Amino acid sequence: MNANQTPESDRPGDDAPRPFLAPCRIVPATAPFRWLAAGWKDLRAAPRQSLSWGLVVFSLSLSIGTAAYALGSLVMLLTMMSGFVLIGPLLAIALYTISWRLDRGRAPSFRRSTAEIRRQLGNCAVYALVLMVVFLVWARAGSMVHVFFPVEAEPDWRKLITFLGIGSAVGSIFAVITFSASAFSLPMLTDRQTDTVTAVVTSINAVLRNKPAMLVWMAIIVFSVALGFATAFVGLIVLFPLLGHATWHSYKDVIDASDWPPSEPMGLP
Repeated sequence: MNANQTPESDRPGDDAPRPFLAPCRIVPATAPFRWLAAGWKDLRAAPRQSLSWGLVVFSLSLSIGTAAYALGSLVMLLTMMSGFVLIGPLLAIALYTISWRLDRGRAPSFRRSTAEIRRQLGNCAVYALVLMVVFLVWARAGSMVHVFFPVEAEPDWRKLITFLGIGSAVGSIFAVITFSASAFSLPMLTDRQTDTVTAVVTSINAVLRNKPAMLVWMAIIVFSVALGFATAFVGLIVLFPLLGHATWHSYKDVIDASDWPPSEPMGLP
C-alpha cells in the first residue's frame, strides 16, 4: 500500500458527512517524472491490455485523419479531433482500471477495463457535458478573436503577431480550464464513490495548489500528443497508455480521497 493511502479500516462509512472537495497534497515540480516512471512500470506489467487501448486510440485517430484528408478539409480534421477530446478521457478510464488492479495485485484484463467504461458512462456523460459547454464558449471566443485579423491583402507582420498573440492567449485560458477540470476528476470517479461535480472541483483545486508540477505535467502531455501526431498517430499506441497509467499515479500521489468509500471497478475479482 502507498504510504499516502488511508487504510480501509480508517475510512469513514458510506453515511459519514464529507467535505465539498477532497484535500490535496503539495508535490514538487519534478513529480510528473515520477508519475511517468510509475506509468511505464504499469505498462510493462500489463503490455497486452495497455497497448490494446493504444491501438484503439491509434485506429480512431487514423480514421479521423483519413476522413478529413478524403474530404480535403482541415476544419473538418480540427472539428473531429475536438470531438475525440471528449472520447479520449472515457477510453483512459480503462487504463485507470488496469492500474487500479495492478495496485491491488489483481490480474488486469481488456474485458474488465471495458466493463468499467460501461459502468462510468453516466458520470462521463455529465463530465462530457461540462467539457462541451467549455468547448462551445471556446469556439465562440475563437470566432470573436477574428475581429483582430488584418484586413489588408498583405498585412504587416506586427498585426499578424498581435492577432496570433491574442488568439493564443484566449485559447490558453480555455485549455487551462479544460486541463484543470480533467487532471484528476476521472481517476477519482473510478477510484471512489463520488459525483462528477465533486471530482471536477477537487481536480481544479489540486491543480491550482500545485501549479509548478501541473505546468510540467501539461507540457509533457502537449509534447506527447504532438509527438503522436508527428509520427502519423503511431506513437499514440505507446504514449496514450503511458499517459493514462501516469495520470492514475498522479491522482494517487496528489489527491487524498479517503473520505469517500472505495468504488470497486466491475469485473471483480
